[in-house]
Amino acid sequence: MLKDTIAAIATANATGAVSLIRISGDEALNIASELIGKDLNKEKGYTIHYGTIRDKGEPVDEVLVSVFHAPRSFTGEDVAEICCHGGVFITRKILTLILGHGARLANRGEFTQRAFLNGKMDLTQAEGINDLILAPDEMKAKSAVHSLKGSVRKLIEPLEEELTQIIANIEVNIDYPEYDDVHQLTEEEILPAAEKWLKEIGNIIETSRQAVRIREGIDTVILGRPNVGKSSLLNAMLEEDKAIVTDIAGTTRDLVEGTVRIGGITLNLIDTAGIHSSEDTVEKIGIRKSLQALKKAQLVIVVLNAAEELTDDDRELLEMTKDRRRIVVYNKADLKKTDQLSISAVNGEISQLTEEIRRMYDSELFAADQDTLNNERQIGLAVTAEQAMKDAVDALKAGMETDLVTIDLQRSWTALKEITGKAGKEDLLDEIFSRFCLGK
Repeated sequence: MLKDTIAAIATANATGAVSLIRISGDEALNIASELIGKDLNKEKGYTIHYGTIRDKGEPVDEVLVSVFHAPRSFTGEDVAEICCHGGVFITRKILTLILGHGARLANRGEFTQRAFLNGKMDLTQAEGINDLILAPDEMKAKSAVHSLKGSVRKLIEPLEEELTQIIANIEVNIDYPEYDDVHQLTEEEILPAAEKWLKEIGNIIETSRQAVRIREGIDTVILGRPNVGKSSLLNAMLEEDKAIVTDIAGTTRDLVEGTVRIGGITLNLIDTAGIHSSEDTVEKIGIRKSLQALKKAQLVIVVLNAAEELTDDDRELLEMTKDRRRIVVYNKADLKKTDQLSISAVNGEISQLTEEIRRMYDSELFAADQDTLNNERQIGLAVTAEQAMKDAVDALKAGMETDLVTIDLQRSWTALKEITGKAGKEDLLDEIFSRFCLGK
């Protein structure tokens, strides 16, 4: 499959000023040459050439063709990029001609996949490309650009280096005990190094989790008994009438959702049905959905009525959420003043709440601006590496032989390498033996 020459339209499938069609593979320049009647193989890379594409002698379009010679291209292969007029028909017509000359239609993401397989980028950089394309805001775009520049690789390379050094010394001590140039690493030396390594990766994991939480948006549930102003609060935060608001208790019977940005923080808001004792079948379904949403929530906003005394339902809600990250807010402050965090949602006076949200997530905002791991795949592999190292530390403390401990260390090393997509037993052996002149 990697030997096939592939082609695809690289711009949106819509009418526009120009379109771009990318061809990559051994036959890319030959195909483009045949289409415009000019030998592009002899042209220098990073040059653009004017020509007319013809079909059975009839002109189809005037185009510009960019030439890239392997390995100095995005995919690491010969690449031709045809810039044509942006009509949907014309663009597809040219793509059809390219396919008719022997190219295959590319699969989704196949150009970037080839770039990865050909060593032009690591897996985190490839993920960064897609993240940049899909970025909905400046924070995610900035993170994606950092990934493209290799920020994740630079973050974990010191960990890889430290771990490789430990494994290398253990392996050589075991296999070549007589080798004088190799430092004899003891359990007393391995344990502090391993514990230091654990602290470093633990900090990276925690900071990355905070950053991902901010970048992806915080799933936030608004809870309260009926008619305390949950829907009014949702509308005030979204600055639109998303939820129906009436004086009738129990108006909201299903989940109402919306997204809002407060400073640099994105909240994925869910307004829920009022939680209380009810015999109404429909209302009970809404309450059950509210409790399900609560289980998944990363932040809970508990809304109480400042104008009334706490009820048993209020106390039950406070008890239910006491161990969750939450903000307790007293609504209807226009009716009765309180010393607690208070708002008047119906009047749009919610500044105390938004300030508290900013304060609560101040450290996470700082984390999101740092170079971190960028998604659950990367964090999950880091956690796997951390756990394998913890197993190694436990084994060392239990007095296990160092040659058995290397099994856990190698698991940790492999998990780290999988973050960038470059893992394998052979890679570890290469790393080890490149450091010692064994056999001299």
